[in-house]
Amino acid sequence: MNNRQINILLVDDHAIVREGYRALLEKQPNMNIVAEASSGEEAYFLFKQYRPNLLIMDLSLPDQSGIETISRIKKYEPAANILVFTMHQNPLIASKAIQAGARGYITKNNLPAVLIQAIYDVHCGVMALSQDIEKAIALDSVAGPAVAIKELTVREFEILRLVVTAKSAAEIAEILNISPKTVANCHYLIKRKLGVSNDIELTHLAIKMQVIDPGECLQ
Repeated sequence: MNNRQINILLVDDHAIVREGYRALLEKQPNMNIVAEASSGEEAYFLFKQYRPNLLIMDLSLPDQSGIETISRIKKYEPAANILVFTMHQNPLIASKAIQAGARGYITKNNLPAVLIQAIYDVHCGVMALSQDIEKAIALDSVAGPAVAIKELTVREFEILRLVVTAKSAAEIAEILNISPKTVANCHYLIKRKLGVSNDIELTHLAIKMQVIDPGECLQ
């Protein structure tokens, strides 16, 4: 087990959840919570300010998603250690988080000991996946649309998720810090890659592949 000090940034939009993490992690002799963030933008700012050894990050955040935040942080600091800790059990989402630069993916259904071990693993440079995600990824061999979705870039995957939750091109551009023209171009490429002709078909496909929950379309 690693005895070096691990300075951690917690990223979750629920204060009570963060308090639970803090209580758990600060019982460990070499874990120190240096800062907490409730949004992707705040996480990016605090990472640059504190330069923690490790980030523990949820994917459901109120502004930009966790996946986009991972991508931004990794562009700023390629060596950043990021551990996703989330309710999302979809292997597609896990794969995109890893593609964006996460070095671990643990679901919140696991025991605290699994999270603790994952922190040590990621800090030591070892990829950490909880058994449920590892199994889901191994079994994820569905052909057709699933294969096409896997081929989307991280940016395209994020735009897909935002489009099917009824965000406008301007809103998506602001969330992802890109131009509306780039959003429009990616939107077109996404439909082309997935073989759909309109956003209704795109939404149905996203729900079918569990890229989003049906309730997210109503938000």
